Amino acid sequence: MGRARESRRAPARTDTGVQPGVYPIDTGTCELIRDSLSDDGWIVKINGVESSHIDVDDPARLDFEYMRWTARLVEEAFEGRARLRVLHLGGGVCTLARHVAAVRPDARQLVVEIDGRLAELAREWFDLPRAPALRIRVGDARAVTESLTESSRDVVVRDVFAGAVTPRALTTVEFTRHVGRVLGDDGLYVVNCGDTRDLRGARREAATIGSVFAHTAIVADPAMLKGRRYGNIVIAGSARPIGESPALVRDLLQGAVPAHVWTDARVREFVGTSAPLTDAELEPGELLG
Repeated sequence: MGRARESRRAPARTDTGVQPGVYPIDTGTCELIRDSLSDDGWIVKINGVESSHIDVDDPARLDFEYMRWTARLVEEAFEGRARLRVLHLGGGVCTLARHVAAVRPDARQLVVEIDGRLAELAREWFDLPRAPALRIRVGDARAVTESLTESSRDVVVRDVFAGAVTPRALTTVEFTRHVGRVLGDDGLYVVNCGDTRDLRGARREAATIGSVFAHTAIVADPAMLKGRRYGNIVIAGSARPIGESPALVRDLLQGAVPAHVWTDARVREFVGTSAPLTDAELEPGELLG
C-alpha cells in the first residue's frame, strides 16, 4: 500500500522469458505487469494489490522505497560482516532476497512464503539463487519462526500482508519475542508496517517492538510521519543502537523519496501512550496459519 517507486528507463531488451498476465496461485491470483518506466522491470500484484517490483536483469535493483530503506538499515547494521543469515517472513517473488544475494553472495537466506504456487512461479520466472544461498519454505510465518533455533539468524525481515494489512498474529509481543530469540545478540529485526494517516497501527507496532528490543528505529518519508497520507513505515528493533550513522541519514535524505530516520528516543516519543499488542487481544482463529 502506498509504495513509492523509482523511475528508470532501461535499454530495451527483446525477450525476458516472462509474460504479462494473471496467474492462479494458492491464495488467489498473481498478476504480472510490464513496468512502463523500465523495460526489464515487472510489477507484481497479489489479489489486485501492488506487492512487488522486480528487475529481470538487475537483481540488486530495489524499486520500492521501503525495500531500499530496509536494505540500507541492514547495510548500516552489518557493514563489513561476512555471510549474513537472513530470514524473510513473507516472500512474494523474493525481490529483497534476490537483492541480498546479489550484493552479499555469501549470505544464507530462508524465505517463508505461505503460498506454495507463488513460490514456484517466483523460481520459474526470476532465476532465484538455489539452496543453500536461498531456500524457500512454504508455511505460516509465525509457525516457522517459532520452530527455528535460538540465535540462528542475523536479520529477520517481516513483509507479510493479507491484502493491505499484516496479520495481527505477526505483530504481537509474543511473536516478537520469538523473533528476538531467533536473532543473535546483535541481530536486527525490520518490519514493513502499512498504515493509515492516523498512524495508530505504526505506534502500536513500535510499542510492541520497543517492548522486546532495547533499541528501535523508524524510517519513513516526512508526509507519512506527519500523518498526511497512508503508506509504509519501516520499523526496526535490535539489542544494540541502530539508525545512528550520519551516512545513513544522508543517504535516506538523498533518495528518490527523501526519508527521515528516527532513532530510539524519538521512536519512543512517537509511541506515546500506545500499548504493545498481545496475543490476548487477538480474535479466535487469528493465531492459526
